[in-house]
Amino acid sequence: MEREQEFDTAGIRFLTDFWQEKYIDEYIRFGGSKIKFVTGRPGSGKTFFLDQVSSLAGQAGYCTVDFSAREIWLNDFKDIYFEIFRQCDLMECLEGCSRRVVAGMGYDHREIPQGLTFVDFLSRENAFDALTRREIRTQLKEIFLDNPLLDNNFALACSMLTGSILGYPLLEDQNKTLLLGWLGGDRSVKLVQLRALGLSPSRITRYNARHMLRSLAEVIHIGGHAGLFVTVDDLDILISRSSLEPLHYTKMKREDTYESLRQLIDEIDSLRHLMFVFAFDRALMDDENCGLKSYQALWMRIQTEIHGERFNRFADIVDLDAMAAQEYTPQVLREISESFSKSLSSRDIRVLSLEQAEALLARAKLGNLGIPQLIYNTMTGGEDNGLEQ
Repeated sequence: MEREQEFDTAGIRFLTDFWQEKYIDEYIRFGGSKIKFVTGRPGSGKTFFLDQVSSLAGQAGYCTVDFSAREIWLNDFKDIYFEIFRQCDLMECLEGCSRRVVAGMGYDHREIPQGLTFVDFLSRENAFDALTRREIRTQLKEIFLDNPLLDNNFALACSMLTGSILGYPLLEDQNKTLLLGWLGGDRSVKLVQLRALGLSPSRITRYNARHMLRSLAEVIHIGGHAGLFVTVDDLDILISRSSLEPLHYTKMKREDTYESLRQLIDEIDSLRHLMFVFAFDRALMDDENCGLKSYQALWMRIQTEIHGERFNRFADIVDLDAMAAQEYTPQVLREISESFSKSLSSRDIRVLSLEQAEALLARAKLGNLGIPQLIYNTMTGGEDNGLEQ
């Protein structure tokens, strides 16, 4: 079993700090969008890396979404959108949008007592007249309906939901449930019910899901978040032949997934404030028959980088093994083993000596496991040990 969660940020800060500076704090925050792929041998720290960058993004004010390809089908992009929507609290984002309306009206949302809507507050101040109602509608129109990045029906739904938070225009609870159900892919929602609310919607499908995702990312940003940060782990399940896997990809589903990724790459520049990070074992690149190289339309888009002697932190395919070979020293391996010793204090283990760390670095160049996994095995006497304790 991989123990990618058990070591601290020793060594990997070389990359996480760079991503925070260049992408989280700058490029994505200021309207950019990006797709990254993270790979390495089993036990190289991929899951840990995803957890670290997602945590950094969350601390920087992003809405973060994390899931595994072992849990969510990737061959139909609508399922990816639905999972992202499920993990994002849309109403919390729209609360932020409602505060923009309040500010646009010349008020401070902090002046509104707890439990009162903006309209309740205005009514108590004898300020909720016809001109005020018109101004609220104008503010909602400018934020949502006049935004060219938003799907028209998505914008109208968000406008109505934000109005329900403000207290005007009024929206019944059952209609609020209908709108949220449609946005989240609830098949029980009848489109005719939405048409009665003024929408002209269609079902969310693989063909319009990316456009809906762009709308969601935009609303998340309008609501006060720096952007949307999505991590997807275990992409290598696409080539797994194990009958124990919860999801099994046929050749058709696998190629549909590759095509979906290709389309996302091609359209990424049309999105804003959004970053995707996919992680997978090296086998997904090494397998000529079923892996990424088997779908040339996708492979051509992600392998066009110039390879040099030094690890490229701007690379769109991040090889954690290559980073470890460049950045991990015997002292770094000792720090990682110290973290393991703290998390496994109940077991009879010892921190690596510098001599053991040097020997492990040399051995890692030839083995099939990443350095963190080798450290764990060495300390606990697991398989692939081979070093004196």
